[in-house]
Amino acid sequence: MSLRELILESYDELLPSERKLADVVMQRRTNLASYSATELARFAGVSKATAARFFRRLGYESFSQFRSDVRANPPAESPLFKLEDIAKLAGNGSGLERHFSIDAQNLATTLQHLSHDDIKAAVAVLKGAQRVWIVGYRNGYATAFYAHALFSHAKPNVFLLNDAAAKTADLMADVGEKDVLFVVDFRRRINLLGQIVGVAREAGAKIVLLTYSPVSALARPADVILGCVTGGSAVFDSYVAPMSIVNYVAASLVAAMRPSARKRMERIERIHEALADIEN
Repeated sequence: MSLRELILESYDELLPSERKLADVVMQRRTNLASYSATELARFAGVSKATAARFFRRLGYESFSQFRSDVRANPPAESPLFKLEDIAKLAGNGSGLERHFSIDAQNLATTLQHLSHDDIKAAVAVLKGAQRVWIVGYRNGYATAFYAHALFSHAKPNVFLLNDAAAKTADLMADVGEKDVLFVVDFRRRINLLGQIVGVAREAGAKIVLLTYSPVSALARPADVILGCVTGGSAVFDSYVAPMSIVNYVAASLVAAMRPSARKRMERIERIHEALADIEN
């Protein structure tokens, strides 16, 4: 298993101090081999004894064995490091079958680990929000855009924070304690995403996090975490699972707000008819 999978498998059984170290390891996994156990323990604010116990829980006899394994299996965060996997596609039928098989597997694994209670909690938070703010950068933008499009059918005052005019700060000045920030978090996140979560949390907004990594710095301040699997068949990650979650959450939100959502959706359709902007 990958380091991320090892940590996720044991995370629920970790002590609070060990979870702090797990968070640090996940945050710094792109250059873990450059740190000592003492440095990682200091970053997490835990003892060296806690660090030693943590690495044993992951199945390593010592930190030295852990670091050797990290050096032998460097993380491939960039698509550049996956170019060798392109041969697995090779333009043939088996490559296509593998591609769809992994997407299906991602959906199955996501379903296995995704709690129905978390979905209900996300819907309840979104339903009760005065305003819903949505944000996702890089590969997360498409999912954020999709969430904005669907959530807007259920209720008004749904806003996409991604702003090409660089007016994020202006928009976030309106975020308040009755609001919700829906965050799309995929691999290779930009630093700005964590800062936006921090600003929203300081304003008192609730945080719903759709993430590939339930163990992360962004997960700590989140009120609801919706985990998803995004591993791809070759060069690029797959976003079939998070898109499916967004679709289901949106449908559940419409169902939870059925009377008002129906009126809103009927009005939207009447406006489409008046504008004649959609070809039937």
